[in-house]
Amino acid sequence: MTSLNKKTIEDIDVKGKSVLVRCDFNVPMKDGAISNDKRIVAALPTIQYLTGHGAKVILCSHMGRPKGEFLPEFSLAPVAQRLSQLLEQPVKMAKDVIGPDAKALAASLEEGEVMLLENVRYHKEETKNDPAFSKELASLAEIYVNDAFGTAHRAHCSTTGVADYLPAVCGYLIQKEISVMGGALNSPQRPLVAILGGSKVSDKIGVINNLLEKVDTLVVGGGMAYTFLKAMGHTVGASLCEDDKLELAKEMLAKAKERGVDLLLPVDHKAGDRFAEDCQVSVIDGLDIPDGWMGMDIGPASVALFCTAVKKAGTVIWNGPMGVFEFPNFAEGTLEMAKAIAESGAVSIIGGGDSVSAVTKLGFADKMTHISTGGGASLEFLEGLELPGIAALNDK
Repeated sequence: MTSLNKKTIEDIDVKGKSVLVRCDFNVPMKDGAISNDKRIVAALPTIQYLTGHGAKVILCSHMGRPKGEFLPEFSLAPVAQRLSQLLEQPVKMAKDVIGPDAKALAASLEEGEVMLLENVRYHKEETKNDPAFSKELASLAEIYVNDAFGTAHRAHCSTTGVADYLPAVCGYLIQKEISVMGGALNSPQRPLVAILGGSKVSDKIGVINNLLEKVDTLVVGGGMAYTFLKAMGHTVGASLCEDDKLELAKEMLAKAKERGVDLLLPVDHKAGDRFAEDCQVSVIDGLDIPDGWMGMDIGPASVALFCTAVKKAGTVIWNGPMGVFEFPNFAEGTLEMAKAIAESGAVSIIGGGDSVSAVTKLGFADKMTHISTGGGASLEFLEGLELPGIAALNDK
């Protein structure tokens, strides 16, 4: 699934129709207020297209993991409030999901009006993809739109189940995610450089395997680099290392060599004597880390090596930080990568999770071509897997 051969909201007549839209409004909350509304803003183009074309818009989403209980801290009411401000029109908030209030509000909607259902995960059936719940949800509308890329890798009622009962198309957000990331994997401006970080090789095995088929250079940093270095016979001290993945790392190193992929690993390290913000810091030249020290960031020579690869790139895909960027002493590797990508002039795709937080926190978000809205979904897409929430939509 690397290109989108699915119908979009523009391929279907929505005028006068009730349209159920699955969004990703799983926003971070602090003291009952939304602390970052990026996901809400990302949904606006689809909502505005639908209201502008006379649809009766019924929005739905999950928030957090209430596990089938009506817990007030997981209510979507603050989202409805924020949406009203952004859309400059009232967004009616239902008190339930498929109950009498939701049904009455949905039935009373006029063309161009918008309502929001309560958290779909207030029903435990949602995550089980229960057909009866999907059917109830679908009964509120005449058309289904999925615009939640962040949950497209989940086969739940509101992401796939309802598509069994309604014509199903995608919104602009999913369309953009698939076309940008699919384009980068299928017909990239070369050289294609992928940068993978984060702590575990085990989380990214499928991604590494798929990328080795496509990239010119693969940069591996973060905690997962130590497993590769140990597999090559180097000492890693007290660094994070998955000993049960050493053989796998060897296979991947061999595969890179066989395919002519330049696989770059750290050539020096910034290490700490313990995993703490106030630990002692040492820059270790060379590949080997002595006992009693743990690698927590890439060193200055590695930064230079990795940044050189980025500067030559036509396309860069980045997933996962280079070190423990939450600790100021070990944020430099991630910061320098973000800076190099921002200045490279390459098509730059930041694929979900911690690298998005890093780029945003460090102030480079507006310099990137595309920042994916999905963590797990981006990874599965980069792995070449079919995403259930997209597979369920109608083909063109």
